[in-house]
Amino acid sequence: MSQPLEKVLADRPGPQFDAAADASAHARQGPMPRALMLLFAVACGVSVANVYYAQPLLDSLMADFGFSEAAVGMVIGATQVGCALALLFVVPLGDLVSHRRRLVIAQLALLFGALCVVGGATSSPLLIAGMLGLGLLGTAMTQGLIAYAATLAAPAERGRVVGTAQAGVMIGLLLARTLAGFVADLAGWRAVYFTSATLALLLLALLWSMLPARPAPALRLSYGQLLGSMLTLLRRERVLQVRGVIAMLMFGVLGIFWSALVLPLSAPPYSLSHTAIGAFGLVGVAGALGAARAGRLADRGLGQRTSGIALVLLTLSWIPLALTGWSLWALVAGIVLLDLAGQAIHVTNQSMIFSTQPEAHSRLVACYMLFYALGSGLGAIATTNVYAAAGWSGVCMLGAGISLVALAFWALTLRYMRGAPAGEAAAAHGA
Repeated sequence: MSQPLEKVLADRPGPQFDAAADASAHARQGPMPRALMLLFAVACGVSVANVYYAQPLLDSLMADFGFSEAAVGMVIGATQVGCALALLFVVPLGDLVSHRRRLVIAQLALLFGALCVVGGATSSPLLIAGMLGLGLLGTAMTQGLIAYAATLAAPAERGRVVGTAQAGVMIGLLLARTLAGFVADLAGWRAVYFTSATLALLLLALLWSMLPARPAPALRLSYGQLLGSMLTLLRRERVLQVRGVIAMLMFGVLGIFWSALVLPLSAPPYSLSHTAIGAFGLVGVAGALGAARAGRLADRGLGQRTSGIALVLLTLSWIPLALTGWSLWALVAGIVLLDLAGQAIHVTNQSMIFSTQPEAHSRLVACYMLFYALGSGLGAIATTNVYAAAGWSGVCMLGAGISLVALAFWALTLRYMRGAPAGEAAAAHGA
């Protein structure tokens, strides 16, 4: 019989999931092997890349399927719908099943199937359906693996493990567009998805052999209760609320920048090609280094200090970014600061949130990423309107203004978090 929802989701974790028991169990288990940690990073990178392969291939898809310039946006739209469905209905399943490895393997097998559907699509409805599947399964795999890694990690190394996995996400996201363009130039756009399907099979073999087969504690909830409990987490978890708002503002800032960057670079005096503009995204790989380092700082109890420094850097990054019209080197410096700050905040947020309820990692990451989706979407919408009205300087003022709001919000919530229950307060301070 299902356990009552109110009992499962009390304001603080019950004795069976208290921090001391969690730490003791992991102490007996030992630290996560480095090879397994790197496998999580690689798996996250390979999974998330599938969501972004289509972006540089839209012109080829238009030619093959007869899409108009307006209609081809459905391809990207389908992947984004899949992402949202994954966060709401699939990622939370990680808390419901005891054999996480089986869930990961099943999702990866379905992802392989979706890649084959896209690569072999002969009609636009089949292509759109395949893209929906890629968005759903690529997101479910990525966020599910991050939550799984956090569950397997000892509390003292959780930030480092999450940071390493997030670095894999960052690198996979950045390299996806470059790899897709390279493979498509050599063998056509379909080869991109068949190549990724091959990678999925190799990854399936690695995960099957290296992920621990032992069952993990699972909640006795119905699927409906599981989904309803996400609303309860959003309502009760103070750390999730605060760090989620910081994430929403931060991802809004990133959406503002990356959505508008093509506009000044494609116009005079630079008039750069799309390939050259896309190469600026590779500068953001520095953010992967920031992600791993931020996780280690959070493990040392320096989560709030890391957040404050990163938010200051996020605000300052708009100074060199505002000089883009005069110097591309200033643009590069601004991108490095922006991505370092953004990834440091992102990993610190996740590390703190995962410390609140060890039995709810999958639902926590799903709830948290909803803030990401909202911030990114609003940032992208706002920036095009501001650019049309005030140009690049207006975009920079908007980005700097929201960065300042995020910094002020973080400072104001330091006092708010001191009033949190003991477990939440410890998580909020990165302890």
